[in-house]
Amino acid sequence: MELLKQRILKDGKALNEQVLMVDSFLNHQVDPRLMQEVGREFARRFAGDGVTKVVTIESSGIAPAAMTALSLGVDMVILKKSVSSILCEDILQTEVFSFTKQKTYQLTLKRRFLAPEDRVLVIDDFLANGEAAFGAIRLLEQAGALVVGVGAVIAKAFQPGMEKLREAGYRVEALAPVKRMGEGLIEFLED
Repeated sequence: MELLKQRILKDGKALNEQVLMVDSFLNHQVDPRLMQEVGREFARRFAGDGVTKVVTIESSGIAPAAMTALSLGVDMVILKKSVSSILCEDILQTEVFSFTKQKTYQLTLKRRFLAPEDRVLVIDDFLANGEAAFGAIRLLEQAGALVVGVGAVIAKAFQPGMEKLREAGYRVEALAPVKRMGEGLIEFLED
């Protein structure tokens, strides 16, 4: 998605080989117009898959997932990372390790928000090692839903997540797949 790639080059900042700051438009301050285009692009790419729900993990994936759900005309479900005293009945949970935060958390889903007939599209802001995506998939499959694909706004294609998901049989669409990064350097894979 050329518009997104140009925005990353203009306003993103690679701090090193692992960290890409896009907090001015994606995950701290959000550009809703850009997220609307992101949602339309995911909807276009998954138009023939019969998606009935879009799922994301709180919190940075919410903006692109909401716009994708809006474009597809379906509901969005947010998987929770934080423990809540009111989120306790009929829930599914799985443990996920965050490489960004270097800690493990419990990913939680209220079972009533997904049904076996649901065809689910997972949307997130970043895809790197794939731990969050695989955690979401575990919960969705425990609920009996069918995962039709994983969409990442930005994928660090040089890390193993995208390849591991594809090897496991999941369709992965990355709008801005990054081939290589370094201080002041961002290179994308060719389309």
